[in-house]
Amino acid sequence: MSVTIPEMRPMNEPLIHKLVMGSLILFVVTAAIPFVPGAEIGFALLLMFGGKASPIVYAGMVGALILSFSIGRFVPLPLLARLSYWLRLRRTASFVDALAKTPRHDRAEMISEKLNSRLSHVAVRNRYVVLALLLNLPGNSVIGGGGGLAFMAGLSGIYSFWAFLITVLIAVAPFPLMFMVLE
Repeated sequence: MSVTIPEMRPMNEPLIHKLVMGSLILFVVTAAIPFVPGAEIGFALLLMFGGKASPIVYAGMVGALILSFSIGRFVPLPLLARLSYWLRLRRTASFVDALAKTPRHDRAEMISEKLNSRLSHVAVRNRYVVLALLLNLPGNSVIGGGGGLAFMAGLSGIYSFWAFLITVLIAVAPFPLMFMVLE
């Protein structure tokens, strides 16, 4: 199945630019929402439009993950703890409350101690590698998808913005790059 892309002409150029920008914004916003399969939408766009769409899909997915991460950083943890208590999620509420009371620079150690297993210590110590792997794991929508993972990373406070950005730039690159090279 081939999708017809309208031919760019002077008379329809502004309309095409508006369509592309509107679609990109819609893609970024929807892919940033936890449990929305943003990577699968991006992959479908790559299958439909080929390598020509790679830069747009790549920028859109990176933008979506950064948006979700940034929103997660601004969610007040005490409010989330109260909501968890209200929903009768006592252990979650207790964990979020302890996380809120811990300074950001000590949170990774606190999370590692709370989980109390050798594997969790390794995972927290190598959290950027683990995040990159989870972002590329098939079926990650079960744990929130890319948007959910980025949101939780921002919420946790254990990821720095710049290191998260570099991780996402690397983790998102393989499929768009593959489509660009193979076209």
